[in-house]
Amino acid sequence: MLTHIVVWKYRADAEQDVREEHIKRLRRLASIIPEIESFSVGTDVLHLPRSYDTGLVATFRDRAALDAYTVHPEHILVVNLGRNISEHVVSVDFVDED
Repeated sequence: MLTHIVVWKYRADAEQDVREEHIKRLRRLASIIPEIESFSVGTDVLHLPRSYDTGLVATFRDRAALDAYTVHPEHILVVNLGRNISEHVVSVDFVDED
């Protein structure tokens, strides 16, 4: 399994309704893109100085499944929205070796 993690730090001027729309669209991806094995999206609850606002954890069968997700048109729309409202986005993709 390949794990895909993304976190967004929204711009201060990103309005709450737009943030919520981003999360709603992210969550909808799980029902649209068949290559997704598991998918979880949530907002930060600790609000620490190091915290980001929203995070996503998804798993995929393999790299080919992740690649299919990456180029899916619905994913691209959500990516563009996230980039437009974020000051910083980071990700990590890994295969658990255990």
